[in-house]
Formats: sequence, C-alpha cells, structure tokens
Amino acid sequence: MVETIFRNARVVLRDRVLENASVQVRDGRIADIDESGSKSGADLDGDWLMPGFVELHTDNLEKHMSPRPGVLWPAEQAVVAHDAQIAAAGIVTVFDAVGLGDVFERSDRIENLERMHAALIATGDAGALRAEHLIHVRCEVTYPTVEALAARMMEFPEVRLASIMDHTPGQRQFIDEGKLRLYYTKKHAMTDAAFDAFVAERHRLHEAHAATNRRLLVELAKRKGVALASHDDATLPHVAEAIRDGMTIAEFPTTPEAAAASHEAGLAVLIGGPNLVLGGSHSGNVAAIELARNGHVDIVSSDYVPASLLPAALKLADAGIDVAAAIRTISLNPARAVGLDDRGEIAVGKRADLVRARIAAGVAQICETWREGRRVV
Repeated sequence: MVETIFRNARVVLRDRVLENASVQVRDGRIADIDESGSKSGADLDGDWLMPGFVELHTDNLEKHMSPRPGVLWPAEQAVVAHDAQIAAAGIVTVFDAVGLGDVFERSDRIENLERMHAALIATGDAGALRAEHLIHVRCEVTYPTVEALAARMMEFPEVRLASIMDHTPGQRQFIDEGKLRLYYTKKHAMTDAAFDAFVAERHRLHEAHAATNRRLLVELAKRKGVALASHDDATLPHVAEAIRDGMTIAEFPTTPEAAAASHEAGLAVLIGGPNLVLGGSHSGNVAAIELARNGHVDIVSSDYVPASLLPAALKLADAGIDVAAAIRTISLNPARAVGLDDRGEIAVGKRADLVRARIAAGVAQICETWREGRRVV
C-alpha cells in the first residue's frame, strides 16, 4: 500500500474551495478529504491543490513533430518533449489532436499521421510518458479520403474523440473574407492570385465531398463508440446539424448565437484558452470572455498553448465566475464530456490526478503534478 497525505492546502472541490484542508491518497486514488486539516503529511504551504487538468483538443504535438515547415523531427523525441510540456502545464489527461485530412493536399499534418500515432504508442508502452495520452481525430470533411483514414484510426482504442471540421473559406472559422485572406497570405506566403485559386479549389472540394463525408464519419464514430464534436459552428443551422448528428461537444463556436444554442441544447461548449488569455480571437470571431459572461462556456481547451489552461480559468474567475466552477472547465467538465468518470475532481474514490499551483499577482505557477498519486512534475 502506497499512501501520501497533502496538508495545509487550498483544496478545490467540485463545488467549493476548502481552506487549510488535507487530502489523503492511497494506491493512486483519493482516500480521504479532511476539511479540518491534518497535522501530518506533506505541507503545501497554503498553495492550491486542484484536480489534474483534462485537455480535449491540443495541436501542440504537431508543432513538435514539425517545428518548421518541411522539417520532420524524430517522432519519439517529439512525443516525449510534448508530453513534458503538457505535464508541466498541469495536464494529466490529454487528447492529442491528429489531422485526418487538411486544407492542403501535401502537408506536414498528413506526413506525420502514421508516425505520430506509432510514436505515441511506443513511448507509452515504454513508460516514458508523464500524462495519459488519448487521441482526438480532426476529420476534415472536404478531404477526399478522410473517411478511409478515420476508419483505420478508429480501430485503435486510444481514439476517443472525433471532431467534424469544414474549413471551406467564407463560413465557420473565417466568415470575414478579409481576415481569411490576411491569415493565409501571411501564414502561407500566398500571393492574392494564389489565394483566389486556393479558395476556388476549396469550394470545389466542399461541393464534391463535404456532405457525403460528414454523413459517413458520423455513422462511423457512432458505430465505434467515439464521442463526437462539432467545430467552428457559426449559425443556428450549423447547431441544428450538430444536434441531429448526436454530437456532445461544440468546439470553438464562432458567434454568440451558435454558443447559446449549443449550450441550451445540452452540448458542452468548448472555447480556447488563448482566446481567453489574449482577450479575443485571432480569427476575428467572438471573444470567449463574452461567451463566459453569458453563461455559455463549459470547457476550456489549451488549443495551441498548453500553458494557457490555468491562466484561462483564472480569467473566468476574474470575470465573476466561481473559482470551483472555473476549475471545472479544465478538469471535471471535459472529463465528463468524453465519458471519463474516474477523474477530473478531488473526491473520494477518484483518481489521484492532482496539481499544486501557486498564484500571486494574477500569475499562476504550476509547482507539482501527480498522475494517479505518482509525481510526474
């Protein structure tokens, strides 16, 4: 039997914060919570003790696999470096987003798919990973062979979430064509003529493949028991489509109307931590803090900055949201949205996935992270 007691901590429970409390861990599970405080155990000096964070959508691994365009980093080294960054951000369960299709036919995302998955399995089997890694498949419906890619990937038990994406210009993520043109001409060094040709080709692929692929992907995910998420919904018809398809998560709605309709229909609304921290969307869409003030935010994702999770939750608290409720957006709520009922909160019987944090002058520092009672940071 392995037992640890953490004392003198501000313990964040599901619905409240306990001052000067203690948490007992036994064999990787929460064994007891003492509100009066224990006289023995590891003294946390009044720091916060939170449930380990659960991340449903991060593109961070892709950045490690291809640190520059055309550069393919050794896959196992990329996974281990990514994993260290994830755990240091307090994330104990991470859904690594892998792209099934892209808006560019030949992209690093496609090149990396097989080796990324193989490296995740190899490093996990070797016991080299600090966090628990699951897989989120990002399915681009305009990509001609996306259904075949998804059918192959969904044979693997690590795949627990699929998002249905359509990045056709002029809708969803980029309604504003000016923002779209600026994004692609800057990021991909396109000329205006090349951009216009790109847009025309994207619309052609949308007409040819989007409706059929969406139907096939939804059917496939349901057969395999994989949770479904919509992506970048902007209109009420988009939300109605997500409801019809049985989706449980609404990723990054781009308008207040779409967020409100998704939330009211029971979809868990997921917004980006960078959007919260920076005060707005880089795509010119709705600011996440506006959705939070309207009560339409359920989950925060770090998206492309792993360290954004806790600062984003603190932004919610600054906006008047209860601290415990803010921490739920990065722990219990995402865990529940994908059926992980054994984690995401500090409660007796749950996994001892824990984060010790120190907050001073509005800046959060992750001091220690534990996965099932074992310190990983």
